[in-house]
Amino acid sequence: MSADYKDTVFLPKTDFPMKAGLPKREPELLARWEAMDLWGKLRAQSKGRDPFILHDGPPYANGHLHIGHALNKILKDVINRFEQMRGKDANYVPGWDCHGLPIEWKIEEGYREKGLDKDEVPIAEFRKECRDFAEHWINIQRDEFKRLGVLGDWEHPYTTMAYGAEAQIAREIGKFLMNGGLFKGSKPVMWSIVERTALAEAEVEYMDHRSPTIWVRFPIVSAKDPLLEGADVVIWTTTPWTIPGNRGVACHDKFEYVVIEVTETAEDSLAKPGDRLVFASALLESTAEKAKITGHRELGRLKGAAIEGSLCAHPWRGQGYDFDIPVMVAEFVTDDAGTGFVHIAPGHGADDYILGMRYRLEVPRTVAEDGTYFPEVPLMGDAAILTEDGKDGNANGTVIRLLIEAGALLAKGSLRHSYPHSWRSKAPLIFRNTTQWFISMETNGLRDVALQAIEDTKFYPEGGKNRLHSMIAQRPDWCISRQRAWGVPIPIFVNRESGEPLRDQAVVDRVAAAFEEEGADAWFSSPPERFLGNDYNADEYEQVTDVVDVWF
Repeated sequence: MSADYKDTVFLPKTDFPMKAGLPKREPELLARWEAMDLWGKLRAQSKGRDPFILHDGPPYANGHLHIGHALNKILKDVINRFEQMRGKDANYVPGWDCHGLPIEWKIEEGYREKGLDKDEVPIAEFRKECRDFAEHWINIQRDEFKRLGVLGDWEHPYTTMAYGAEAQIAREIGKFLMNGGLFKGSKPVMWSIVERTALAEAEVEYMDHRSPTIWVRFPIVSAKDPLLEGADVVIWTTTPWTIPGNRGVACHDKFEYVVIEVTETAEDSLAKPGDRLVFASALLESTAEKAKITGHRELGRLKGAAIEGSLCAHPWRGQGYDFDIPVMVAEFVTDDAGTGFVHIAPGHGADDYILGMRYRLEVPRTVAEDGTYFPEVPLMGDAAILTEDGKDGNANGTVIRLLIEAGALLAKGSLRHSYPHSWRSKAPLIFRNTTQWFISMETNGLRDVALQAIEDTKFYPEGGKNRLHSMIAQRPDWCISRQRAWGVPIPIFVNRESGEPLRDQAVVDRVAAAFEEEGADAWFSSPPERFLGNDYNADEYEQVTDVVDVWF
């Protein structure tokens, strides 16, 4: 018979039950902490100690907590408790992010379900619904965080929609207004057609997307080098819809380019014998394959620097696009894909815009906020880049058809690649030239101040420092305006005649005082005279209704 070892094991005797019974015990423990005012006792005990302050990025008030919230807050609670037991005053003040598109999107969904148009609802009423929605979820999330056992000043949290917070945001915008850092400009920004607003980098996620690719001829009309006479520069792009906005072509000054004469083609090729084409020599084989060119004669080679300054015709010359297209040089041109030439649409890309400014190109107004083309854009009619639900529209197809009709398309294909999407609607985004409010990174040395602050800060792990430093060093001016309703407005008046913002500290102070008492809703519910005072005629000023980027 085998031995029973149970009686040979010496275990401590305890009153603890065999089962923890956590579902029952945890609420009792939390109730005990609350009844004894544990948080108040800790604060009284810690008075005068060195502070430990956790600057905690707040959760968004729009739903029940999930495992990500739990992981985030429990880990931070461990840190706060550790610092408290080390003898510090770890006074943790929780908070909530309350403004922004997710809440507005949720209220709009309710309207759509009822067959109502959000734009027909008074803005004050709409904003109240957004505020009530956020308040509802703050109360729910507060109880859920407490249930996780997280200690904090839950009775006195901060919220971004508190009147005092909204007033302070107005004051800070006022500082940039008064020191000249805030300006209105027309630049390409990341734009959501579905949500009808500009987006910040932090609101963008990259997902796989299939894009059409096209190889397009740009006939040279003024050649800098005799070798280029009678030839077509060939560009490659994954955004055919930007062709109406083309105002230039870029090459790399150090790349070698080849000029060929087509001698033989496949039956279904869009090229024909006698065509003279120019592209990077490193991409000769791949481009000829895509264009189904089966035979060619090489006429010569030259560096990109010898092509710069040549002028091309837009593929739709004679159909409303009767301007010259200069060939420029740019460091961002590559020779690992495409043709070694990049078509430049200054209104539809950050690199395009910067290069366009350097060469003083026109930045045309081509695409409206709904993704259709403005009526003055020739040939495009009512073509749309995306539909209202974020699906591909007919713009790419329209451009390709028009290029074929003009004899300008050399080849077409498709490419699956990483492409920017909205993190909320999950719809593809576009770069779109639009008038927005920006904070300059150069005026008042803002970039240098930010970079120095990074240098003065310890990072754990250290690698995060280099990443952030690189991002700030290279970032363009900060687009802070959003074309939405639920948020803190950019409380600025613009002179209708000059287009200049009104810079008057007294006006800024009146706005901040109103926000402090009534919240940012005062901007929409009050007559402009309330803020302008007696020194200005309200008829001479336009009141800005954009809201500020929530990351501000």
